[in-house]
Amino acid sequence: QLQLVESGGGLVQPEGSLRLSCAVSGRPFRDSLMAWFRQAPGLEREFVAALRWDGGSKTYAASVKDRFSISRDNAKQTLDLQMNRLEPEDTAVYYCAVRLRPTMPGRWRDAAVYDYWGQGTQVAVSS
Repeated sequence: QLQLVESGGGLVQPEGSLRLSCAVSGRPFRDSLMAWFRQAPGLEREFVAALRWDGGSKTYAASVKDRFSISRDNAKQTLDLQMNRLEPEDTAVYYCAVRLRPTMPGRWRDAAVYDYWGQGTQVAVSS
């Protein structure tokens, strides 16, 4: 059983930066899948980025690929998302998620494959 708690959200101006962190309680497996999703009002939950807990592979949504960076700190058991050059379109509630067992890379963007979710942290980008 895992518990995930996100932090680091807030209000930022366009072109600004934020760093989100997800504290993971419990012990993921080496090949567990860790991800960030986001959901804007009135829209479906959207994939942002994912990586394997052992750091072997990473993938990003096209809309954030050159601006966001996903990473993990095994010692602290945190999953982080560094967000640079933020745009108003990035405004959403951001969620971290974990899938304990590996799955095909083609499914990493599917919210339905994840077993555990945090409560979310709000990010607002506005001048």
